[in-house]
Amino acid sequence: MLNFTNIVNYYLWGNALIVLVLGLAIFYTIALRFPQIRLFKQIVTSLSKGQASQSGLTPFQGFAMALGGRIGIGTIAGVATAIAAGGPGSVFWMWVYAILGASLAFVESALAQLWKEKIQGEYKGGPSYYLSKTPLPWLGVLTAVMGISGYGFTGPIIQAFNISDSFHNAFNMPPLLTGVIVAILFGIVVFGGMKRIGAIAGYVVPFMAGAYFLVTVAVLLANITRIPSMFALIVKSAFNMEAVYGGIFGSAIMWGIKRAIYSSEAGMGTGANAAASAEVSHPVKQGLAQGFSVYNTLLVCTCTALMILVTGMYNVYDAGGSLLHEALPGIQPGIGYVQSSIDTLTRGTNIGSVFVAVAIFFFAITTLLSFGFYSSVGLAMLFKKSKLLKPVVYGVTLLQMASIILGSVWSSELAWAIADLGVGMATWVNLFGLLCLAKPAISIMKDYDRQLAKGLDPVFDPTQCDVKGAELWTDIVEERYKERNISNQRVLEKV
Repeated sequence: MLNFTNIVNYYLWGNALIVLVLGLAIFYTIALRFPQIRLFKQIVTSLSKGQASQSGLTPFQGFAMALGGRIGIGTIAGVATAIAAGGPGSVFWMWVYAILGASLAFVESALAQLWKEKIQGEYKGGPSYYLSKTPLPWLGVLTAVMGISGYGFTGPIIQAFNISDSFHNAFNMPPLLTGVIVAILFGIVVFGGMKRIGAIAGYVVPFMAGAYFLVTVAVLLANITRIPSMFALIVKSAFNMEAVYGGIFGSAIMWGIKRAIYSSEAGMGTGANAAASAEVSHPVKQGLAQGFSVYNTLLVCTCTALMILVTGMYNVYDAGGSLLHEALPGIQPGIGYVQSSIDTLTRGTNIGSVFVAVAIFFFAITTLLSFGFYSSVGLAMLFKKSKLLKPVVYGVTLLQMASIILGSVWSSELAWAIADLGVGMATWVNLFGLLCLAKPAISIMKDYDRQLAKGLDPVFDPTQCDVKGAELWTDIVEERYKERNISNQRVLEKV
C-alpha cells in the first residue's frame, strides 16, 4: 500500500503539476493586472473594515482563519526540507511562486464568495461549491468527500504528531498527554462553531506570526555581518552561479516551488473554504484578502529560511544522498535546523527547542481549527437539505479529536503518504476548476475595478456580470446598495 501510494504521489507532485500551477498563476496575474500588487490599499481597507453578521464572519476573521490554515508545519519543517534538497537557491524560487501564486489564492477565494450558499443560517463555500459550476459538476461532490477524509483523519494525525514530538523534545512531556490536551482544546473551540473558530484565529494568528518574526530579527541582528553574503548565496544558487550547488540547480527550482505551493496552499483551494464565510459586499474584496494571506505565509517561510541560512545551521544533499554542505551531523532535515539556528543565540541551552515547540503548537493548533471548519464546509454541501447535518458535523469533530490523540503517539509514514495523495488529487481538481472558470473570475474583477474607478465602494450585482447560479447575492445586494447609497449621501452632504 505504501509503495503504491508513493508511486502515485511521485507523479501527482511531478513536473506537470509545477508547470500547470505556474502557468495558471502567470495567466491570472496578467489577465487580472496584478491585483495582489496594484490593489494593496484596498486589501488593507477591506481587512480593517466590515462587520460580522448572523451568517458570516468579519473579513479579517475569514482572512485569519485561512491564514491559520496556511501557516502550519510546512512553514517550519517544509522550508527546512526544501533547503536540504534544493540548497539555498530554493528560497528564491519560493519567493517567486508566492508573488505569482497570490493570484490563484485571489481567484479561488473570489469564486468561493461568488458561489457561496447560506446553509442553516451560515455562509458556506469553497472548491466543492464552485467546482459544481464547471462542465463536470460531480467534481464538487468528489472534492467534498476528499476534503472530509483529509481534514477528518490524516491531516489531524500529522499536525498532532509534530506538536507532541516537539513538546516531548523540549519539555519531556508524554506524547499521549499532549494529544489529549490538544484534542480537548480543539473540541472546545470547534464545537462552538464557525464564529468561535474565527474569533480564536483572529487573536492567535497575529500573535504567533509576530512572535516568530521578532525571534527572526534577533537571530539576524546577532549575525548581521553575514546577511549580505547570505542573500548573495541565495541568488547565486537560484541561478546556478554557485559551484557547490550546481548539480542541484533543477532541484532548487522544483523544491522551492513545491514547498511554496504546499505551505501557501495557493492553487489548492483550501483557503477558499474560509474566504466564503466572510460577510463582504463584493467577492473580490475577500479574494484580495486571501491573496494577501499568501504574502503573510511567505513572511513566516522567509523567517524560517533566513534563520537557517544566516547561521549556517543546515545540511544539503544531492539527488544521490551525498552531502554538499554539512553543519549538523546526524540531524535530519526538518525542525532541527530551526532549533539549532535559534540555539546560536544562547549557546549551551535548548532555547531553540522550547521556542520551536511553542511555535509549532500555535501553528499546528490553528491549522487544526481550520481543519475543523473546512470539514464542516464539505459536510454542509453533502447534507445541506438534511436534518442530519449538525449530528454528522459533531461526529466528524469527534473523529478529528480521536485522530489528534492517535497522531500524538503514532506518526505513520503511510498517513503522510495518504495525506500527500489526497492533497495532490484535490489540487489537480481545483486547478481544473480554475481553468474552466476564468471567464467569471475575470468578469467580477472588471466589475470591481469599474466601480472603484467611479469612486464607489464596490457592491456585487450578479446581473451586471452575466454570472449564473449566484442567487444568494441577489438578496445580499439589495441591502448593500441601501448601505452604500446612505454612505454616499453622507459624503455629498459633507461636501
